[in-house]
Amino acid sequence: MRLPKPFKVQHAALIAIPAIPDISPPRSGILSSALVSKGEAMNDRGLETLRFTQTQPDHLQKTALETKAGYSFKRANGKPLCMGRGRTFPPPFLNLDDYVVDFDGPDDPDHPYNWEFSVKLYLSVITCFGTFVSSFASAMFAPGTNGVAQEFSVSSEVSTLGTTLYVLGFASGPLVWAPASELIGRRWPLTVGKLGGAVFTIGSAVGKDIQTVIVCRFFAGLFGASQLSVVPALLSDIYDNSQRGIVIAIYSLTVFVGPFIAPFVGGFIASSPLGWRWTLYVPAFMSFACGTIFVLFLKETYTPCLLSSKAAMIRRQTSNWAIHAKHDEADINFQELVHKNLLRPLRMLITEPIILLISLYMSFIYGIVYALLEAYPYVFETTYGMSPGIGGLAFIGLIIGQLLACAFILSQHSTYMKKLVANKNVSIPEWRLSPAIIGAPVFTAGIFWFGWTGFTDSIHWMAPTAAGVFIGFGVLYNMGAFWEAPIGRLVGFE
Repeated sequence: MRLPKPFKVQHAALIAIPAIPDISPPRSGILSSALVSKGEAMNDRGLETLRFTQTQPDHLQKTALETKAGYSFKRANGKPLCMGRGRTFPPPFLNLDDYVVDFDGPDDPDHPYNWEFSVKLYLSVITCFGTFVSSFASAMFAPGTNGVAQEFSVSSEVSTLGTTLYVLGFASGPLVWAPASELIGRRWPLTVGKLGGAVFTIGSAVGKDIQTVIVCRFFAGLFGASQLSVVPALLSDIYDNSQRGIVIAIYSLTVFVGPFIAPFVGGFIASSPLGWRWTLYVPAFMSFACGTIFVLFLKETYTPCLLSSKAAMIRRQTSNWAIHAKHDEADINFQELVHKNLLRPLRMLITEPIILLISLYMSFIYGIVYALLEAYPYVFETTYGMSPGIGGLAFIGLIIGQLLACAFILSQHSTYMKKLVANKNVSIPEWRLSPAIIGAPVFTAGIFWFGWTGFTDSIHWMAPTAAGVFIGFGVLYNMGAFWEAPIGRLVGFE
């Protein structure tokens, strides 16, 4: 932006204006430099004009000019506001847009789209790693539930609440982290969420009773949800339409591979002398390491916050305190936050059938993913008599299916790019939904196959394991499609 002139140059010219000889000695920052450059002489009515601020509507200014009326501002408690030391309010700026900081066109190197690929790559790697750690921690506890039940003399259903409440925290967390990322940027919600999740995971690991374990698991999930709700927005900040689909597909892989790697890792740990507590210590240490990386290396990517930082730097260098970003004009209103982030989504969920149906289907798939954490141990440990660690290796079938789905999504990217070029680089979100046409029946077939073959040891254990390939393929192919379609629309780029 072209910097406006600083206020200090205007005082001498102001004193020299003959039409207002009764003005008191000038004070710093009273008039804008634009008034001086024009050298306009002001009569009494002009002096009244200067006493208006930019917050007054045009019709009030016009009425006051006609009646030469004054004005006043009041606090919330009704007491009047004033500048202090008997001063009147300063004048409005002639052109407010001159003081608003923006990017210098679409090729501005400061815009996240134009950052070097190496910067984008390391940001993508560390944030996807943070997502993997959160999803890994959600399922790592599952193999240790029998040890928890024995130590605290509770039923297996109660000990399973450690996993259930973590997922409930996943569901509750976006209500906090999503609006926070729109107000203060992406960096701190991700960092605080990751470190907070580590702290509460340690709390569960050292818990002396079942209540401490499961309550801390809930808050660990609440903080861990920052990765699931903010990382897609961060990736959308730094990648445009032509790249975002590839990145979101890989991100989806980290979300669902984590819960399927954790069971056999946790199974070997829980059945070793380390015991169930180390199924919590390990993800806690991983979370602390990831949080430390965020503190040291994670950059802010949210463009309104980047412009606010740019405006602050310009203010310090020019001493022109009127320069600001649009984001600085926003007021934090709790009632508006509740309406925008809680009531509006609920209203859309009720009034929009397509949103309701997709939400129900995604919830069903996500529920099946965590139901498999209990179904697989039952089939492979109870039916086939395997140990917890060996039985957990059957989850590799699910991981193979997800890797195949990710590869298939990436192979379709060239088709998407042809559509994008033909449509003048304007993306249609519905283009992302086509994989669900394949993923939905494949997922259904995998679930049917697993249930049909996993109830007896007379059928070889490879049969239900192979079914996991279809389940994993369907999970990622469906969830990836339903994630990619709305992301561009929600962040305002598609």
